[in-house]
Amino acid sequence: MSIAQRPRPEVDRDSAPWWAAVRRHALIVQRCEDCGTLRFPARAICNRCRCRSYEWVPVQGTAKVYSWIVNHQVFMRPMADEVPFPVVLVRLDEGDDLLMYGNLVDGDAEDLRPGLPVEAVFVDVDDETTLIQWRPC
Repeated sequence: MSIAQRPRPEVDRDSAPWWAAVRRHALIVQRCEDCGTLRFPARAICNRCRCRSYEWVPVQGTAKVYSWIVNHQVFMRPMADEVPFPVVLVRLDEGDDLLMYGNLVDGDAEDLRPGLPVEAVFVDVDDETTLIQWRPC
């Protein structure tokens, strides 16, 4: 199955600006306008100070592998030829609380280790959807 045939993420009120930035190949996170805490995923209220005011700020798109799994389950028959594939949880370099998931590209699962430096890769699926995946640096 090509990436274009996979299910799409659901865009909601809080995540719409993030998805629009990803479509432009930019990586952004929310920053609380009261306490300055960076946060991802997007949400209406700051976890630290409960403030409802925030702004979107760019981040570098560099991270370190925090954890991973190697998926061996065929969730959709057309994906059978892609299994197994690694899914990584990365911690962005801008903060310990900034965690993102994504597929590993241009790397082997055998090479994964905690702290492995990775960078964001923007994959244009179609005219409306861009996904972030992670490549070892």
